[in-house]
Amino acid sequence: MSTPVRGRVRVAQGAKRVRVFLGGRNVADTVHPLLVWEVPYYPTYYFPRADVESGLLTPSGRTSHSPSRGEGVLSTIKVAGSEAVDGALEYPDSPIEELRGHVRFDFAAFDWFEEDEQIFTHPRDPGVRVDILPSSRHVRIEVGGVTVADTVRAHLLFETDLPTRYYLPRVDVRMDLLEKTQTVTHCPYKGATEYFSVTGHEDLAWSYPTPLPESTRVAGLVAFLDEKVDVYVDDVLQERPKTKFA
Repeated sequence: MSTPVRGRVRVAQGAKRVRVFLGGRNVADTVHPLLVWEVPYYPTYYFPRADVESGLLTPSGRTSHSPSRGEGVLSTIKVAGSEAVDGALEYPDSPIEELRGHVRFDFAAFDWFEEDEQIFTHPRDPGVRVDILPSSRHVRIEVGGVTVADTVRAHLLFETDLPTRYYLPRVDVRMDLLEKTQTVTHCPYKGATEYFSVTGHEDLAWSYPTPLPESTRVAGLVAFLDEKVDVYVDDVLQERPKTKFA
């Protein structure tokens, strides 16, 4: 159940078992995680203090202030061969009552598991759904007036609160106009990307070579940043979406 709280912060009780590891050692293990939306786009996990391994958190003396969450106390976690400096954060006197007595871990500094599956980037939002459907609609992509992709075998990816993305078979993409870049991003629903420049435009297309199990339908397909290209669906030019990615 979600609870409206101060500012942009929203809190909900999670139902999954969530574990955090550092250097192969279990740091926290709970079946009562809190999902906390500190930003609008995705949540983070907070753990009951009782479900954090005792003796591993050493206060660093540093603090982190949040206008909505209050004064945060930072701690360092050290295990054999591994250390996460200021990797844990607590708000003992937070104006948001639900956060008191809970610990927030820096997601990038640890290995995370929901039940027995490792997760990446950030926790999955229970309100987000991803549907990937094959489509025979005619999809054509132009960049600067040049057709770079043309197919009737696209897969359409529908993700909550995001524009439809068109994933196209490589045989229907002018791969000679694409050049792989060094950019890599991660999605908790789809996995790790590889990016391409298109006719000199940096990181205008991407692909998931080995997507997560729920997104295998887009494996190896190519999608374009619709915010910066011209997309024609059944010969109708689509309005360019306005998103944070533009």
